Amino acid sequence: MEIFTLLENLEELVENSSKVPFSSKVMVDKEELGDILEEIRLKLPDELKQAKRIKDERLNILNDAQKESDELLKDAENKIIQMVDEHVITKQAIMQKEEIVENANKISKEISCGTRDYADAILEKVEDVLRETMQVVHNNRKELK
Repeated sequence: MEIFTLLENLEELVENSSKVPFSSKVMVDKEELGDILEEIRLKLPDELKQAKRIKDERLNILNDAQKESDELLKDAENKIIQMVDEHVITKQAIMQKEEIVENANKISKEISCGTRDYADAILEKVEDVLRETMQVVHNNRKELK
């Protein structure tokens, strides 16, 4: 994988850089370091980019669900206000309002749970990829030493 080559190049750059006198610090070529980091950034697994998109999408879905729930509640309240004139109609409106609110809350919870489960599954895949990547990096560093 090219990213490992880039990481090795980065390690070589640090190891071969000039030492700062009287410290454990080194001076590196800023442009060369920037080039390597940019290449690493471009070659990161798509799962990382996808995880960010999923996180953003999840937030949008939750916001949309909340807006929809608020609209349903507002619609139910408006219906009730319009039907207040007659007693029987008022009782029916109250029952209908409670049913609408219950359904809206149920839908909101289902959307929220589904979104969380989906995001969690994607993040779990990303975590596995990162764990494997870190293990390879660790093994490569061991081999270098």
